[in-house]
Amino acid sequence: MTVYLNGKFLPLEEAFVPVLDRGFIFGDGVYEVIPVYSRRAFRLHEHLQRLQASLDGIRLDNPHTMAEWEELIQTLIKNNSAEDQYLYLHLTRGVAKRDHAFPQPPVKPTVFMMSSPLSQPAAKLLASGVSATTATDNRWLRCDIKAISLLPNVLLRQLAVDAGCAETILIREGSGSGDSFMTEGAASNIFVVKNGTLLAPPKNNLMLPGITYDVVLEIAKANHIPYQVRKILKSEIFDADEILLTSSTKEVLPVTRVDGKAVGSGKPGAMFTRLHMLYQEFKREVMRKS
Repeated sequence: MTVYLNGKFLPLEEAFVPVLDRGFIFGDGVYEVIPVYSRRAFRLHEHLQRLQASLDGIRLDNPHTMAEWEELIQTLIKNNSAEDQYLYLHLTRGVAKRDHAFPQPPVKPTVFMMSSPLSQPAAKLLASGVSATTATDNRWLRCDIKAISLLPNVLLRQLAVDAGCAETILIREGSGSGDSFMTEGAASNIFVVKNGTLLAPPKNNLMLPGITYDVVLEIAKANHIPYQVRKILKSEIFDADEILLTSSTKEVLPVTRVDGKAVGSGKPGAMFTRLHMLYQEFKREVMRKS
């Protein structure tokens, strides 16, 4: 595997970061994940815009222009063998003496990128759906920043693993039992379907603005699929006809069981079937034009 670290492309085994890197010491950094199909980065501009928003969120200057990022990413894709890949971009505030405050003057940020083979969601999962569990969303209040300090997400995602599930759906607890609402998954965005309408939680500081989330809503709008962007109450999860999970690496998956109970009929529904087909068509069209 060829990776990129601070200006050099090199084998993964030769890539090392000093222990005083603020990413290692404080988790002081951000990341981005970009899917690649047939050696073409999918929605690259949108992913790099989200990376910029994350950098702005932690007050870290972007070390590269958009054109420089595109060139580096194309080189990384070329230097790895898989036709379909997912790229991981990782930026930290750099190496400095351990102190909570930003180093003064600012130090050079650490920039790391790697590529891994990307597998399409298994046909079995598309046919049967996946299970999810629910848990209280106890993370910080800037979930819109794609930060590398992911311990809360790690612990919440592990709850799903412990329960034999694919994902944990996160619930922000309100002041009353009827006020609790869904934010997202531990590593995904979540949609609910009720009475033929696609429901999406609104973008705010409590959820990551997903690139696939945006694509799904674009597809819904273009194909006259009824949808609403609004707060989704906890009770609506358990009363849903369908639940969908989306992410850059999983694309669109049906969730057919939550907390051990069937969602709707317990099988992937008509909304998933249609959106999955339209997503594949959308993806092919985007890649054809790129």
